[in-house]
Amino acid sequence: MSETTKSLYETILHQLSNAATGSGTESRASGSPLPPARASAAVIPWRRRAGGGIEVFWIQRAEALPFMGGWHAFPGGALSRSDAAVPVAGEPSGLDGAEPAAGSPESLRGEDDGPDLLPGLIACAIRELFEETGLLLATPGGTRSPGELAETRRALLAGERPFADLLAGLGLTADASRLVWAGRWMTPPFAPLRFDNRFFLLEWPPDEAVQPSVLPGECAAGEWIDPGDAWQQWHRSDVLAAPPILHILEVLSQDGPAGRGLARLRNPEETNLGPFRRIEMRPGVVMFPLATHTLPPAATTNTYLLGSGDAVLVDPGSTVDAENDRLERALAAARDRLGRRVTAIWLTHHHPDHVGGVERLRAALGVPVLAHPATAERLAARGIRVDGELRDGERVVLAGDPPCPVLVIHTPGHARGHLCFFEESHRSLLAGDMVAGIGMIVVDPPEGDMDDYLASLEKMAALEPRTLFPAHGPAVKDAVAKLREYVQHRLWREERILQAWNDGRRQPAEMLPAVYDDVPKEAYPLAERQILAHLERLRRTGRLG
Repeated sequence: MSETTKSLYETILHQLSNAATGSGTESRASGSPLPPARASAAVIPWRRRAGGGIEVFWIQRAEALPFMGGWHAFPGGALSRSDAAVPVAGEPSGLDGAEPAAGSPESLRGEDDGPDLLPGLIACAIRELFEETGLLLATPGGTRSPGELAETRRALLAGERPFADLLAGLGLTADASRLVWAGRWMTPPFAPLRFDNRFFLLEWPPDEAVQPSVLPGECAAGEWIDPGDAWQQWHRSDVLAAPPILHILEVLSQDGPAGRGLARLRNPEETNLGPFRRIEMRPGVVMFPLATHTLPPAATTNTYLLGSGDAVLVDPGSTVDAENDRLERALAAARDRLGRRVTAIWLTHHHPDHVGGVERLRAALGVPVLAHPATAERLAARGIRVDGELRDGERVVLAGDPPCPVLVIHTPGHARGHLCFFEESHRSLLAGDMVAGIGMIVVDPPEGDMDDYLASLEKMAALEPRTLFPAHGPAVKDAVAKLREYVQHRLWREERILQAWNDGRRQPAEMLPAVYDDVPKEAYPLAERQILAHLERLRRTGRLG
């Protein structure tokens, strides 16, 4: 396709790719730095059951939260500026002699540095625990009534006074002596928000006067649960949880909170797939976020390993040598440790940030590359061979234990040959560039078509998926609601465009200040193309006077 007919979006992606140099994995492939991870802390309350075994108290985050809304986690949050001013008595056990975790992935800078307890981090853990569960670690203990603690918690959540002042008013000092160091994890660089999180265990017996409770706000629910049962809920796709939570549940269910279990928590080396932490947010869908020359604010493209035995590699998009080195090592580890063997490479579409590593991975793995015929045609012009076709409605069952049935869905709109892959057992939808966990979806004529895009979103929603796995950013819970939201947002934007037209503005550039007053001016060139796509749709439907 010539530069005169290539969409602006594709031109920008090619310019980013052609201008990029270097192979660092801790910066965007296009050159700008990744946002730093915020220091944070979480507490894992647990208790012994009368009949043996343990329970943990976990929470469900509110759906409206911008970071992992609706997901299950343990009480915790980011370090606040005021946390360093909170006096803390004692310290968590297990910090003395805490060593860097052997074999920590080099992609997760910071996890190999031991606890590294920044000023205020212990206070952060105690404060977040109190806010989200009502459990207060303070000395002298047992001197305040449940009513006083409830009022203090209300005032803290309302932001009426700093935590340090509230404690002082009660004559209490935060006390860390009951906490037990339980490991450190960092959010991979695919998310719009990243956290460098320290975990602490806390035994909280059933006979304590105050038991954990959840108030409406950042938390939607909370419960005591057997960690094995919680892990099974995830395995049934009833809940969504991040890899650290899943690892903690699995370890506590197998080995408990002491001895071997505690050692496994403090050194999660067993979760590594080569240089990556294992990111498997739904069974059979492993994510490898790779630095690519993509459109900011995204820094990475998610390459997926789909299947429980025989598996397909979806969208190896990085041209960065170091990234593809890491991916090859991770795939070898997935084959040796998990029994997941790549049998083919599947492509969602032809854009450079989705196909940049295709030729290298094809050669390294010795497997065919499959895509939609329209994608094959586009890639052939760039010298990339597609060995076979994937067509709408085709069902592929990947052998494994259990087998992995995948439905191929043709979803044009962003690109004419765009495909999504629907894993039917757990209703996981690999959505490519139809939705985004970070950034925006561009519908840019002539390749993009707004009618096609809206119809594809409806087609995806009709499948009733549980979880969306986009090409950029984290997984999206409540998939159908998110897809409906995308449709409604586009129609809302379209009405603003129609109003601008009726007000006498006829050119997309003239409409920008009124239609896209909610985006930075740096995004105007692509926003203008979105207006053009909507105008073409309005013209076809006869709504332009």
